[in-house]
Amino acid sequence: MTATAARYLYLTRHGEASPDETTLTDAGRRQAVLLGERLRGAPLAAIHHGPLARAEQTAQLVGEQLDGVALHRSAPAGDYIPYMPGREELPPESADAMLGHLALFPAEEREQGPGLAREAVARFTGPVAGDVPRHELVVTHNFLIAWLVRDALEAPEARWMGINHANAALTVIRYAPGRPASVLLFNDTGHLPADLRWTGFPPELHI
Repeated sequence: MTATAARYLYLTRHGEASPDETTLTDAGRRQAVLLGERLRGAPLAAIHHGPLARAEQTAQLVGEQLDGVALHRSAPAGDYIPYMPGREELPPESADAMLGHLALFPAEEREQGPGLAREAVARFTGPVAGDVPRHELVVTHNFLIAWLVRDALEAPEARWMGINHANAALTVIRYAPGRPASVLLFNDTGHLPADLRWTGFPPELHI
């Protein structure tokens, strides 16, 4: 029987991006550096990041605060719609609004997203081979974090909608052999000062 060990999956949303999403803002760069400083004590084996500039720049800034942790660009860590729910899966009173929101995204994100989401689950979740626990960081986007948290909780597929994540906040999921996945942290912004928390959320949700 092949030995397996726990995987600790660290997830973060990229730092705050410029309005055209081509680069990080000054606040986004500060967020990434502070996240990297927080993760200095974690035994990270790798940093995976999506291909878009805001995720890649965040990963680079985080990596600069660590000691020799390799960065890996990964399409499954990108920005896409992981699952298109049917109307019957959504609350009747909000189905039109939710489906209308998803329809605003490019067709490519809707069509290719489910396949990429399956790749992400296969690549980043579950126990690892061997007897040494593995710690990995994925620098990604709100939708994939929502999908992986939903998956860890074994919630219905449509429930990825409504899970929101602040820029540069930290989520950690543990996948231990023979046990259900465990969400150890979610949307933790303890490493950020008050003025850098909750970016990515509407003003009425800033606390």
